[in-house]
Amino acid sequence: MHELSITQSVVDAVVERFEGGLIRGVRLEIGRLSGVLPDAVRFCFDVVAAGTAAEGARLEIEEPAGRVRCRDCTEEFELEDLIPLCRCGSARVEVLAGAELRILSVEVA
Repeated sequence: MHELSITQSVVDAVVERFEGGLIRGVRLEIGRLSGVLPDAVRFCFDVVAAGTAAEGARLEIEEPAGRVRCRDCTEEFELEDLIPLCRCGSARVEVLAGAELRILSVEVA
């Protein structure tokens, strides 16, 4: 479960960046094509935040849909899961959006 190490890295980065501040909330963007399960991150967050300045912080996650372009027919379309198949039958797609994994904002007291 790589979500545990990802969540640990997020908490470490936030606590280090806002050293001395009490973290009240963290807002993440986890694209649907990132390979990271937002529910698993939610599950891990309280565990890894325990005993840190982020303990008890609210976690919000935005989950943008994937957007891809077919390299064969050039059609752009939205992709909800990790199966990149164009209507033309090609699986040769370029990811345009939805692979993001980033901290959008942090609320500090």
